[in-house]
Amino acid sequence: MMQEHDDDRRDDTGDRPLRSMPKVRLRLFATGYCTHPEWVTIRGGALRACRIPALFACIEHPSFGTVLVDTGYADRFMKVTDRLPARLYRAVTPVTFRGEDSAWLQLEACGIDAERVSAIVVTHFHADHIAGLRDFPNARFIYLPEAYEAVKRLRGLSALRRAFLPGLLPERFEERSAPIGPERRLAAPPGFPFPHAWDVLGDGSVLAVELPGHADGQIGLLLATDRHDYLLCADAAWSGKAVRDNRPPHPIAGFLMPDRRAYADSFGKLVGLRRRFPHLRIVASHCPDVWQDWVQGGEPL
Repeated sequence: MMQEHDDDRRDDTGDRPLRSMPKVRLRLFATGYCTHPEWVTIRGGALRACRIPALFACIEHPSFGTVLVDTGYADRFMKVTDRLPARLYRAVTPVTFRGEDSAWLQLEACGIDAERVSAIVVTHFHADHIAGLRDFPNARFIYLPEAYEAVKRLRGLSALRRAFLPGLLPERFEERSAPIGPERRLAAPPGFPFPHAWDVLGDGSVLAVELPGHADGQIGLLLATDRHDYLLCADAAWSGKAVRDNRPPHPIAGFLMPDRRAYADSFGKLVGLRRRFPHLRIVASHCPDVWQDWVQGGEPL
């Protein structure tokens, strides 16, 4: 188990920068994985391919019910990528996915029907984060407007270059959307390196912060459970190890990023946050250790 996890359990009080936020329940799941050479995902990584899980989060809120953060892979992803040019997506990052890995089926096994999901926060519009949106018929979609504006007109190879597959979006997507507007903007928590945050649900329990670079308009989410404080950082880093050791991806990964300079800035903020708040749990959407210890290991969050 990762050392930072052990540290968290030894100090129950710890340094909790989000202690004043209303508490929610958090669960993490994985919807299959892709494989990629490790050296691309982290400086100094091995030549061998590594598993990169597609994680999504389930937030249980006392008033708003079940809110998801992304959805990972889904059956529709496999169908859409069966033909060119989308087939190239799986050629570059081979995907292992079984039907039972779908977000809606895993939630159903936990007693949560897909119809009960009230909202899905889309951190960014890459295919491995939005493939399951169609499986939740009553959810509204929450995201930063610039994230959707950057991709909504893209088709074919132009869309593929941004890892966006338009066929994954549900019908009436815009009608069901509730983009995060300026009226929800507020000051970021003290000590956090963000100029501002957005109150996602309107009660201060989930705050969105900008983490651009990997994708336009990408957001991370700050939240607190009874046990720990969290930053769900989406793809601003690909593993907790990368943040802990200050080892960003290889420069070659930047060729698919819309803004490599912004990515470096976002990654640097995560490194600084971990140093300042060592008990803040930073959860990357593709972290193998999170998959092993918190998803498969079943540690209470």
